[in-house]
Amino acid sequence: MSLPRQPDARTLVAGIGNIFLGDDGFGVETARRLAERPLPPHTEVADIGVRGVHLAYQLLDGYDTLVLVDATARGEAPGTLYVIEHDGPGTDAPETVPALDGHRMTPDTVLALLHTLCAGADGTPPRRVLIVGCEPASVQEGIGLSAPVADAVPQAVRLIEELLRDDRPKEPATRAAAGEASK
Repeated sequence: MSLPRQPDARTLVAGIGNIFLGDDGFGVETARRLAERPLPPHTEVADIGVRGVHLAYQLLDGYDTLVLVDATARGEAPGTLYVIEHDGPGTDAPETVPALDGHRMTPDTVLALLHTLCAGADGTPPRRVLIVGCEPASVQEGIGLSAPVADAVPQAVRLIEELLRDDRPKEPATRAAAGEASK
């Protein structure tokens, strides 16, 4: 899954979700735990929560890679983790600006808004967008994760660390050696 990057490329890991809706707080809790760990240079972790508009504007600061962490219902057992590579909206701008509800913006809505903002501000959206999702058991009102989702948080942290490790720039000596081998 790794792609070549520029040495100064920035990565944003954004935990999204509503902590008052049970397992919807998965992304926020995972981001909180990840922020306590040593991370590669040029990597930022943000607890976005339900502030999707804030995320779209933050991405205008220029990130090469975005990792969204969120509860993602796909019909598997609660606690199942997913890594989804988002293809993005393509090169065509959306015909209409997405409806904005600052507390109910899905990742697709945030990315569509970002595309619109980038077009208006002459910015560039992230080259790569990954979604690390966890199958929720319940997104009903209530604070706290269910047992299977809580158990998945440390696994998600390790998974994201692995994704960041795979996506980091290679050491200059490695790049030089690879370049010399192709001459």
